[in-house]
Amino acid sequence: QVQLVESGGGLVQAGDSLRLSCAASGRSFSSYRMGWFRQAPGKERELVAAIDWSGRSTYLRDSVMGRFTISRDNAKNTVSLQMNSLKPEDTAMYSCAADAGPPYGQFDYWGQGTQVTVSS
Repeated sequence: QVQLVESGGGLVQAGDSLRLSCAASGRSFSSYRMGWFRQAPGKERELVAAIDWSGRSTYLRDSVMGRFTISRDNAKNTVSLQMNSLKPEDTAMYSCAADAGPPYGQFDYWGQGTQVTVSS
């Protein structure tokens, strides 16, 4: 079983920054694809960012491109999401997820989530 624990959420004003962290269990973290998802009340869950096993290939959805950065530290079994220039529409529960493979293609494990609230 893969266990994921997020931290770093909070209440901030528009334009502020937050850094979310996700700590993963196990010794196979370096082989996982990792992702950050978010879900706001009344909205569908959406993928915010993803990163491959090496950390060299990343994905950011268009609405956060230029503001958010995803990174990982395989030696520490962590993945982070740096969020700058936050907007009210970024308000959501943010969850870390792991695609442990094989095969790759879906996220199999999820953390409990950390709340991010951005006031105008």
